[in-house]
Amino acid sequence: MAPSPRGITKSLLPSARSRGIIAKRLSAVTGAMTTATITEMEARHQWFRRLDAEPRSQITLVAQAGIDGFVKWFADPDTRNPSTSEVFSSAPRELTHKISLHQTVELVRTTIDVVEAQIDEVMPKGDRPVLHAAIVQYSREVAFAAAEIYARAAELRGAWDARLEALVVDAVLRGDADETVLSRAATLGWRSAATVVVVVGAAPELEPALALEAIRHTSVIAGADMLGAVQGDRMIIVLGGSTLTSPDRALNVVRSFAGDFGPGPIVIGPPVEHLMDAGASTREALSGFRAAIGWPEAPRPVTAQDLLPERALAGDGHARRELARDLYDPLLAAGGGLLETLVTFFDQGSSVEAAARALFVHANTVRYRLRRIHEVSGYSPTDPRDAYALRLALTLGRLLRRSPTGELADT
Repeated sequence: MAPSPRGITKSLLPSARSRGIIAKRLSAVTGAMTTATITEMEARHQWFRRLDAEPRSQITLVAQAGIDGFVKWFADPDTRNPSTSEVFSSAPRELTHKISLHQTVELVRTTIDVVEAQIDEVMPKGDRPVLHAAIVQYSREVAFAAAEIYARAAELRGAWDARLEALVVDAVLRGDADETVLSRAATLGWRSAATVVVVVGAAPELEPALALEAIRHTSVIAGADMLGAVQGDRMIIVLGGSTLTSPDRALNVVRSFAGDFGPGPIVIGPPVEHLMDAGASTREALSGFRAAIGWPEAPRPVTAQDLLPERALAGDGHARRELARDLYDPLLAAGGGLLETLVTFFDQGSSVEAAARALFVHANTVRYRLRRIHEVSGYSPTDPRDAYALRLALTLGRLLRRSPTGELADT
């Protein structure tokens, strides 16, 4: 006699000959069981009634295969744990897209309920105890098989989504975002038509996929859409949403998941209006990430704007022109002795009194001009970090104005 399978006690397990006889009687009513099962599915589940003819037909085939598989397994003289892989072989993979795992479990439960009811109605009383015990074991294996199918489908979808997301991020990095990229991003759940920023940092040393999912979860809580990919030793995150409209707000969002990056700098590109414009934010974020080694004391995260001096010294022509045009030119245009005061203030060791003596003005006049410089440029001469940027801006602005082409050559 074969070993007793779990779910059927030795006292209930009949001989192989008896199982064959019971199975023969059971196989005679499998058609009626399948019909009764589909009828019960329609009665119990409103979502089942709304399905199109094709998925309903596929579910009918699965139900028939399940009932036939139960009869075949029960009749097997070497009955052990049943193999239920053939139950779902008649259904295409697309069926997992049309009904959820929860719905599949509901259908399995309905099928088992009907089969048990049919056993009590059409099978002899002597057959019923062992058949009830056997259907419990078989239904458990069917449920496990269904869960495995959905797990594999989820893994395949996850792998495909990861590849698609990497393609979208790569297009953003190359500045090739177009309508096709937007469509792919929408497929991945990107809904934002508002502000977009790009974040660059070191990839985590272990499980980058888990880090990306953790960042995605944190971004959703912060009200931002997120796309991400790991490229070599760096991790690229694209964020979108109304919560990113200012650098300070973007910093707050990125701080919430900074720990999911690897060690080293995390650089945030400037906000842009749309995903199709994200190439500009990407360029500055990457430039800042490469140049951040020049400011090891930088906060984490840090904006690409705050890394303008290091970027300029590293050869970023855009950063050099930005320092010259956004700092030097406005100060020159403002007049009022702002440039002269700035130069003198630095030359006098950042001393207000010494600068006032050199300029033959009152110290309060120097203080007023320093405040005006801060208002015009956004940088304060009395702050050491801002003073560093202003010093570079003075040099680059002069070089730009002396250049025959009016441009600073990129190196």
